[in-house]
Amino acid sequence: MINLEKARVTQANFNRLLRPGSIALIGASATPGSLGECVLDNLEKSGYAGKLHLVNPKRPVIRGRASLGSIEELPEGIDCAVLAIPGAAVLASARACAQRGIGSLIVFSAGFAEGGEEGREAQCELSRIAAEHGMLLEGPNCLGMVNYVDRIPLTFVATPPQPGTHASGAAIVSQSGALAAVIAVNMRHHRIPLTYSVSTGNEAASSVEDFLEHLICDETTRVFTLVVEQFRRPRRFLELARRARASGKFIVLLHPGRSKAARESAAAHTGALAGDYAVMHALVTRAGVIHVESMEELVDVSQILVRCPELPVDGPAIFTESGAFKALALDLCEQVSLRLPALSSAAERALRQALPAFIPPSNPLDLTAQGLVDPGLYRRTLPAVLEDDGFGSVLLGIILTDPGTTAIKLPPILDAIRALRPRKPMIFAALDEGAPFEFAELDQLRELGVACFPSPERAIRALAHVTRLALQDGAERVPPEENGRVLDLPPGILPEYKSKRLLADYGIAIPEGRLAMSRDEAVSSARELGFPVALKAQAAALPHKSDAGGVLLGMESEEAVAEAWSALQNNIDRLRPGLLLDGVLVERMGGKGLELIVGARNDQDWGPVLLVGSGGVLAEAIEDVRILAADLPPPAFQEALHGLRCGALLRGFRGTPELDVAAVADVLYRLAQLVRGNPEIAEVEINPLVVYPKGCGTLALDALISVTKSRGGSC
Repeated sequence: MINLEKARVTQANFNRLLRPGSIALIGASATPGSLGECVLDNLEKSGYAGKLHLVNPKRPVIRGRASLGSIEELPEGIDCAVLAIPGAAVLASARACAQRGIGSLIVFSAGFAEGGEEGREAQCELSRIAAEHGMLLEGPNCLGMVNYVDRIPLTFVATPPQPGTHASGAAIVSQSGALAAVIAVNMRHHRIPLTYSVSTGNEAASSVEDFLEHLICDETTRVFTLVVEQFRRPRRFLELARRARASGKFIVLLHPGRSKAARESAAAHTGALAGDYAVMHALVTRAGVIHVESMEELVDVSQILVRCPELPVDGPAIFTESGAFKALALDLCEQVSLRLPALSSAAERALRQALPAFIPPSNPLDLTAQGLVDPGLYRRTLPAVLEDDGFGSVLLGIILTDPGTTAIKLPPILDAIRALRPRKPMIFAALDEGAPFEFAELDQLRELGVACFPSPERAIRALAHVTRLALQDGAERVPPEENGRVLDLPPGILPEYKSKRLLADYGIAIPEGRLAMSRDEAVSSARELGFPVALKAQAAALPHKSDAGGVLLGMESEEAVAEAWSALQNNIDRLRPGLLLDGVLVERMGGKGLELIVGARNDQDWGPVLLVGSGGVLAEAIEDVRILAADLPPPAFQEALHGLRCGALLRGFRGTPELDVAAVADVLYRLAQLVRGNPEIAEVEINPLVVYPKGCGTLALDALISVTKSRGGSC
């Protein structure tokens, strides 16, 4: 049972951690390079104006400041204590801090849950101490936090004060302390304003979700730059992500764990269990999170979101100075699925009037070296695309070369942007990454809200992510009232015949069939259904019928059915002795078509998801599978189907007819209703689902449903 009073106290203490008016540095030191000395050095260089209390039993004076001999000597009610001490002393120090009414605690030390059972027990005790006394805990195994807005660096990583003041910026929240520090350096290098950096470490008591929930309300934070190795509370994260987008804020996520080795490494690092990467990706992106796959993308996407006042509602207009790069840009945009809109007739006319005759209007637009001799070029040409609603952003791919060339090119670009004051995102990218990238003009571009990149590839990849988010924001979401009806299902695996009955009740087409209890019933059923037929052994304990010889196909006569009955029973007796069958399913065999695998599940961590992909024997080998959120509407399912590798076959390939994609989307929609309305359904699998030509529908040839023992919460 959660103690709600303690929960309220802990939430209130986030301000005491992130904006402390008083700090106790436990383990303060004057020894160069020690944790305590590094934290003290950061605080002094930042000009921390609050009350700072030092504790070191061996040093009464440290760097000219008085130091107390023990935690017990501290005044009561200090906002935050930083434990810069060995792990063996952490628990006793935490208890002492709790007795002094300290509001929050930062624990650097490692060797807790990530270090084995003994460390896990110590971490549980640390968490218990914090909860019992309403004390907010950051860590253990963390690098602390930095408040860039108020210049409060509670970390042992050297952290220079952030120059200037900014209306808004990005907050880094990372389970990895090392990556939090690296990303902060990279973002400072690109002059991206930061608001906070929090290293959550092992998250004994306070997780990424907790800090995110608190900072969503922070007026200075526009973007959350997250590194999450393991989600402790995935469904809560999704709810917070939706809340952030509703508040006009953005989450950019780096989540190591695509490979099995990476998941195992993350579990060893953070002491948590790994989840399903594909499910995570499908649901966080659906919730409005931009999921990236490298630290470079994490920084680049954050830069666009911090600097640009609006999201791009469509693809960019690209201006460049190289015909070869124009072709490269077309290739890269196709690779990252960034649409390049064609020029409207009005934009084309405006550009023809603004350009020399030897430069044909197009997108991308190759301006050649004209900008060197024509300073007004950008002032004349940019309005054509800025005023055209068909373009969501503008990317300038400029060759810098050297300071002299830059001094000629950049001032006219600056003048044009100052004069035009565009609301659309403006992106500046140097084509020559090796050229100097530290010019006053670049800082002026940034001040005007222009995201600046040292290479066009980085700019285009980041812009593709941001543009997809804009399209995602407008996507339809199936409301909860469209959940399927609640069913009373027994726990366990439903054999095929029961699974198919349930699917048929939900409007999913299945073959005609009968459950036969004897050879004579099987023959009679086959006669009524019409030949050819299939015979399938049915039992909850036999989910993989083929492995036990429990599936026989293509019986063309009554005699063949009778012989198949005996063969099937012999197979079961030999391979699964003692197994009691519910009966044998006799089905009329369906016609040939394209085989897909379709499924749904209520993931215990993330909630309901769907699966669709190529079926048949090669399905697993070619890995042609998509995981989809269960609240998508049918048109989104159709789009996902066309994105499969077998999408060309669905559209009709080399004379084959176009297949019934709408019918497959309808099956997915009905499966989504089923699992959304019945959280106790663990998994549904249809394999194969045969797809017929357009207008002829689908047929679920085999199906299996598994049900958990208890009903979960609704999605």
